Amino acid sequence: MPSGKYGMQEEWEMEGNLEIMMDFLLPTGIFLKFPVPRNDTIKSIKKMVWRRAKDEALFGELGDPDAYVFTCINETAEREELEEESRRLSDVRPFMCVLRLVAREGDRVEKLTNTQISLLIGKGLHEFEAQKNHEVDEFRTKMRTFCEEMAQERQTWPWHQWMEYSFPCNLEPSCGPERGSVKSKTTKKMFVNVKFEASDESFMLQQDPRDLPEALIKSALKKKATIFRLVRQEPEDYTLKVNGSWEFIYGNHPLCQFKYIFSCLRNGQNPHLTLVSHSTISKYQDEQCRMCSQSFLVNRSMSRPPPLPLKKQNTSSLWSITENFYIHLLQGSRVNADEGMKLVVQAGLFHGSELLCKVVTSSELPVCSEPLWDQRLEFDINVADLPRMSRLCFALYAVIEKTKKPRGTKKKNKKADCPIAWVNTMVFDYKDQLKTGEFLLSTWPSVPDDKSDLLNPMGTVEKNPNVDSAAGLQIHFPNIRPYPLYYPPLEKISEKERNGEAAVVTKDDSMKLKEIMDNKNYTEFFEDEKELLWKLRAEVRNRYPENLSKLLLITKWNKLEDVVQMVGLLRNWPELPAINALELLDYSFPDPAVRSFTIRCLRKLSDNELLQYLIQLVQVLKYESYLDCDLTTFLLERALSNRRIGHFLFWHLRSEIHVPSVSLRFGLILEAYCRGNIHHIKLLTKQNEALGKMKALSDFVKSGSQRISVEDLKLCIKQESYLEALSDLLSPLNPSITLSEICADKCRFMDSKMKPLWLMYKNPGALPDMVGIIFKNGDDLRQDMLTLQMIQLMENLWKKEGLDLRMIPYGCLSTGNKMGLIEVVKNSDTIANIQRNSSNSAATAAFNKDALLNWLKSKNPEDKLDQAIEEFTLSCAGYCVATYVLGIGDRHNDNIMIRETGQLFHIDFGHFLGNFKRKLGINRERVPFILTYDFVHVIQEGKTNNSEKFERFRDNCERAYKILCRNGTLFVNLFAMMKAAGLPELTSFKDIQYLKDSLALGKSEEEALKNFKVKFNEALRESWKTKLCRLEGCDPGTGRPHTTTHHSNRAQKKEKLDQEGATGAGGMNREEAPGKSPEDMYIQQKVRVLLMLKKMGSNLTPSEEAFLRNYAGVVHSQMSQLPQHNIDQGAEDVVMAFSRSETEDRRQ
Repeated sequence: MPSGKYGMQEEWEMEGNLEIMMDFLLPTGIFLKFPVPRNDTIKSIKKMVWRRAKDEALFGELGDPDAYVFTCINETAEREELEEESRRLSDVRPFMCVLRLVAREGDRVEKLTNTQISLLIGKGLHEFEAQKNHEVDEFRTKMRTFCEEMAQERQTWPWHQWMEYSFPCNLEPSCGPERGSVKSKTTKKMFVNVKFEASDESFMLQQDPRDLPEALIKSALKKKATIFRLVRQEPEDYTLKVNGSWEFIYGNHPLCQFKYIFSCLRNGQNPHLTLVSHSTISKYQDEQCRMCSQSFLVNRSMSRPPPLPLKKQNTSSLWSITENFYIHLLQGSRVNADEGMKLVVQAGLFHGSELLCKVVTSSELPVCSEPLWDQRLEFDINVADLPRMSRLCFALYAVIEKTKKPRGTKKKNKKADCPIAWVNTMVFDYKDQLKTGEFLLSTWPSVPDDKSDLLNPMGTVEKNPNVDSAAGLQIHFPNIRPYPLYYPPLEKISEKERNGEAAVVTKDDSMKLKEIMDNKNYTEFFEDEKELLWKLRAEVRNRYPENLSKLLLITKWNKLEDVVQMVGLLRNWPELPAINALELLDYSFPDPAVRSFTIRCLRKLSDNELLQYLIQLVQVLKYESYLDCDLTTFLLERALSNRRIGHFLFWHLRSEIHVPSVSLRFGLILEAYCRGNIHHIKLLTKQNEALGKMKALSDFVKSGSQRISVEDLKLCIKQESYLEALSDLLSPLNPSITLSEICADKCRFMDSKMKPLWLMYKNPGALPDMVGIIFKNGDDLRQDMLTLQMIQLMENLWKKEGLDLRMIPYGCLSTGNKMGLIEVVKNSDTIANIQRNSSNSAATAAFNKDALLNWLKSKNPEDKLDQAIEEFTLSCAGYCVATYVLGIGDRHNDNIMIRETGQLFHIDFGHFLGNFKRKLGINRERVPFILTYDFVHVIQEGKTNNSEKFERFRDNCERAYKILCRNGTLFVNLFAMMKAAGLPELTSFKDIQYLKDSLALGKSEEEALKNFKVKFNEALRESWKTKLCRLEGCDPGTGRPHTTTHHSNRAQKKEKLDQEGATGAGGMNREEAPGKSPEDMYIQQKVRVLLMLKKMGSNLTPSEEAFLRNYAGVVHSQMSQLPQHNIDQGAEDVVMAFSRSETEDRRQ
C-alpha cells in the first residue's frame, strides 16, 4: 500500500470487477497472497483459498472448510466475522486487504442469524451487549422469548390463517355503489381472464362483481373440467392469485372489494388471475416453518439467564414520606461556552407536558470545562406526591456576568443568553424503584436561537450516545430511606382509592359541562372549568367518555389523592373508539394506566386501519419512557401476525436507525421482529442490498469530479453485481409487487438538484408489465409520506360514504437518512409540459386555456373523452379539498400532473399546514386551493355555458369537505402524533392550528360549509390570476407581469391599455390566432369579461367602454362565443372574478 494511504476506500468505490491483491492468514500459520475479483462472494474466495492451500504445508490439518470463517477489520475499525458467505467482497469492504481464517466457535446458525440481523438493521448486536444495561438485557430476553413463541405458534396455524398472515387481502374500504361510472359497472357482470397454474391456457369467464371468490373458483374449475374432460375438483383446494403479483383473492369478501379488481372495473379493464393449488402455497409455508424450527431449536438449547429474584417492595413508606424531593447537582464535564459568561443549570419536574412544581435553578459558576456545583436542588413537592412517570429535566445555559452587563439592561435579559444543552431522566427506574446513587447524564445540544423554553420535557430520556464530545452533568439521587422505595402497583392504588359521595349535578353544571365537552377546538381551560370537570368526573365517564383526554389534562398529577382518584376512575372507563384513543398516545399522557387503557382500545383496529396509522404509532414510540411498554408489545404482536404490517413497521423503524435519540430503542425492536420472523430476514435483506446499490448509483451520478451522462449510469447498472442486487426483489413500496428484472436501457436520472434515479423494471405476467420507481438521495421524504398518507385516508373516508374522487395517493417510503423511494405513476405528465408542448411560444403557453382539454382529446378517442373529463372533474374536486384542508403550499404547474385517463394529482409536498412560500416578504400563494381557469375550462368541457358540470364539481367539493369535517378530530390527532418526527413545519400544537381552522373544529356543519363556500368562491375569483401567473415574471398580487427589464415593454403596453382605454389604431381588429402574444391574450380575456358583464346588466366605466370601442375586432370574435341565454351562476362567478381583479388593477 502506498505510503500515506490508509484503508481501501478508493478501491471499493471504483466501478467494474477489478481484481484486488489480498492477504490470507490461515490457522496453520501459512500466509497466502493472490488477487481476487472484488465482486466475488466470500464463499467463492474460500474455495480459492482451499485450492491454493493444497500446495502448502500442513494442509491436512485444516479439515472441513465449513469449520472455518473469515474475519476482517471493517470500515468502522471493528473485528467482523463474515458468517454470511453469500456477500460479495465489494459489499464487505474490509478496511485493509487482509482476511484471516479462524476456527468457528459457538453455534453457526445462531451466529449467522446474528450477522444477518446486524447487517439488515444497520446496527451491530454487539452494541446492545456493550451497553451493560440491565434494562436493555431484560428487554432483549423478554422480547426474544415473546417473538419466538409467536413464531412457533404461527407454525400451528391452519392454511387459511397462514394466508392471512403472509398474503393479507388488499381491500377497498367499501364495495357499495359509487357515484359515477363505477356504479353502472358494478351492477352488471364483468369478464375475468383466468389462467390455470402450470399451463399457458387461459379462459375468459363472466362473473358478478358482487360474488365471493369461491364462486369464481367454481366457475373456473367447471370450465377446466369441461375443456380438459377432467374429474371435477373441489374449490376449497384452490385460490386465486393476481398475475405478476403476490396478491391473492380469497375469503368472504365480494370480488369488487379487492383493490385490484376494483381498479380494473374503474378503468374498464379485465382482471387477469391465476388459479393456484393450495399445495403450491403450502410449499412456502413448509419452508418458513423449517427455517423457524431450525432457529428455535438452537435458541432453546442456549442457556438463558435465570429469572431475577422478586423485588421486595415497601410501598407504604413511599406514600408516607412527607419531605420534599431533592437531588444533588455535582458537576459538569466537557462544557463549552464563551469566556466572560457564567454557567447555570435549570431543573424541572414534569409529568408529560405539566410542570409539577416550580423550576429550580443552580448557582452561577464561571465558564470552565468542568464546573463544580456540588449543590442541593430541592423541589417544592413531597416524595409521596411524585407521580409514577415523573421526569426530571435539566437545561445547561450560560448568562452574561452581572458586572459586564451594559447599563440600562433589564433584569429579565439575564435569562438564557446562551442555551448550551438539555437532558432528561426518569425519577423512577424501569422496575418502579425510586432512583438512588450517582448518574452521569450525557446531554443533547440545544438550539442556539431558541431562548423561549430551556427545558425540553418532550425530548427523549435517553442519554446522548456520543459521550466523548457531548457535555455531561453528574447528579446524585439521595437515599431517602435505608431501603429501596418502590412506586406501588395498580392494585395498591385501588385500595387507596376514595371516591367518596357522588357529586350533585345541577342543571347549570350539566349545561356548562356539555358546552365544554362539545368544544373540540379547546386549548386551555379556565380554573372554574377545571374545578367543574373534576367535580363531575364521574359524569364525564358516564356521558362523555370520549373526552377522557380533557379530564386527564386538568388532573393534578402532583397530588397523590387526585392521581389515585383518576386511576381508579380509569379502571371502569368504557373503551373508546380507536380513533379517539389515538390522542392518548401523546406525550402529555404518560401515566402507565392511561397508556395501557389506550392499547386495549387500539386492539379493535383492523389490520388495514392499523396500517393506515402505522407511521404515527411508530413516531409516538419516541414518547415512551422505558423500553418495555405496551405499545412496543402491541406493534410487535400485530407485525408478527400480518407480514404486510411487519414489512412497513420494519422500514419505518429502519429509516430512523441513524437518529441517535432512538437508535437503541428502534434497533432493539427491529432485532425482536427479526427473531420472530426468520424467513422475512431474507426478503428484507434483498431489499436492503438493492437500496445500497441505488445509493451507490446516486452518489456516482452526483459526484462532482466529472460530468456523468445517462449512458454512464446505464453502463454501471449493467455490471453483474448491480444487475444481481437490483433484480428479483419485492418492492419496499408494496411487498405484493415483484421487481423482477431491471431494464438498464430504460433507466435514467432526473434533472432536479438531487438527481433522483428513474428505475424501470420488467414484471412478466403483470398488467402493465413495466414497473417504475424513483430513488431519491438527499431529500427527507417523511413530509411527503405523511401528506400522501393523509390523502389516502381522505380517499378511504370518502369511499366509505360512497364518494370516489379518483385520487392517486402514489407510494412513497422513507428508507434511510434523507433517502427513499417514490412510485412512478405511468402515462402521466405535468401541466407545465402539456402547456409548453401545445404552444409555439413559452411566453404564451400559460394563456392557452385549451391546452389541457386538447391533450385529453388526443389521449382519449371520442367514446372515451367523456369518461376522461369525468375522471378529471372528480380528481380535481378531491385535490382541491385535500390541498385546502392540509394547507399544501408551493403549488405550480410543475407539481400538478394528469394521467392520460384524465386523473389529476399533485406531487412534491415540501410545504404544508399553511406554510406557503414567500418572496421579498410577500406571500406568493393568495388562493386557498388551486382552481385555475384551465381546470374550469376542462370541467365545463370547453363550453362557457355548461353550468351543470361545474355545479356538480362544486357539489362534490362541498360533499367531500363535509365528510372530512366530520372526521376532523382524527386528522388533528394524527398530526399531533407526528410532532415527535421533528419535521420543520410540524413541531408544536401551534403548527396544527391551521388544520383545526381549515376543518372548522368546534363549529357546526353549516358554519363550516359556509366558510368553505367563501374560500371556494375566492379561489374561483382568483382563477384567472392563477393562470396569468404561470407566465414567467408575473406578479402574484395582480396577475400581471412585473416591470422588469425584459418585460418592460410588455408591461408598459398593458399599463397604457388599462389607463388610457387603449386608444389608437394599433389594437384594431385583433383576433384570436395561433402565435398570439401575451398582450393579445390579455386583451382577448379582458374583452370577454367586459362583454359578459354587459350581458349581465352591469354598467361599464367610460374607460371600459373605450376599451371595447378600440378593440372592435376582438369584440366581434368574442360575441359569437357568448351564451345566448342568461349567464349561469358558475360563469357569473368567473365574470365577477375578472371584474373585481380589473377594479383592483385600476386602483393600483
